Amino acid sequence: RDDGQKQSQKHQQLTKRPNDVDTKVLLCLHLLFIVLQNQSLLDTDMNFSSLFSSVFLSVTVLTPYLVQGYQANQPPQQPALSRRGLLATAAATTAAALLSSPRQVLADEGDSLTDVYFGVGCFWHIQHEFIEGERNILGRNDHQLTALAGYAGGKETGSEGRVCYHNFQRLADYGKMGHGEVVGMSIPESKIGDFADLYFSLFNPRTKDRVDPQDRGGEYRSLLGLPGGTKHPSYPSVEQAAKKYGFSLEAGKGNDPDTLGKQLVYVYDTKKFPFYQAEVYHQYHDDFQSPPYGKAYNKLADLALDEGRIKTTGCPDRV
Repeated sequence: RDDGQKQSQKHQQLTKRPNDVDTKVLLCLHLLFIVLQNQSLLDTDMNFSSLFSSVFLSVTVLTPYLVQGYQANQPPQQPALSRRGLLATAAATTAAALLSSPRQVLADEGDSLTDVYFGVGCFWHIQHEFIEGERNILGRNDHQLTALAGYAGGKETGSEGRVCYHNFQRLADYGKMGHGEVVGMSIPESKIGDFADLYFSLFNPRTKDRVDPQDRGGEYRSLLGLPGGTKHPSYPSVEQAAKKYGFSLEAGKGNDPDTLGKQLVYVYDTKKFPFYQAEVYHQYHDDFQSPPYGKAYNKLADLALDEGRIKTTGCPDRV
């Protein structure tokens, strides 16, 4: 009888809820995971895909332990997950989530991220080159890439703040509103000089013009944007890169003309002339200057769309 009572007590201990200490540990881990994974949401528009992903991963971590602790009327069929194992699993999952977060692990501590843009001719080729720059200069992975094709430098926008590519609906045409094609990205402030050097290397070294001179008009002018324009603290590094490649810089006034044959780049204040993301179908697109970049590159558009790094624009598009 005593043995039967002991077995019954042991069975009850296995099937009752986890003790208070274990519950507190689980709740703390869950909260820490959510906060760390979604810190990036404070810097960007709400990314519900990332939020759902973090909650899903949290549940994945907690479920095996909770199920083992709450199984009713049946002794566990496998050893309960140890607290050490739980901590290791949570830490590994959190680390993986942070590495995949688009706004995490992108800048060293104390080195703030800065939104900038660069344009020289068609943005398809330029986006690819800056994607490579993000990978090579910053070590970013597919989930951390920020370079997007877009428009900037115009004085107007269409209804609801839209700026669109040429379309049959004649809706918010970027060319008619004075914008140029650019690639916008978010980079550490200390790396602005490196990306400026990359930018000027994209010009034809012989003609010192864009590599697609057949595209004419202000839409294809050479331009770049910094917070504060020529007054940004890193502007001297941009001047140094321009001088190195034989270009002059001029403060943009908006709706500026083409720069073809002038070895000139307009510099805009991004606060006055912000970046407008282009349509989804323009993102990660092959260009006419190079062999196709490959399906893996093209599919990055769908990945960025799913993760919220590309937004719908309200312009005629494929989504």
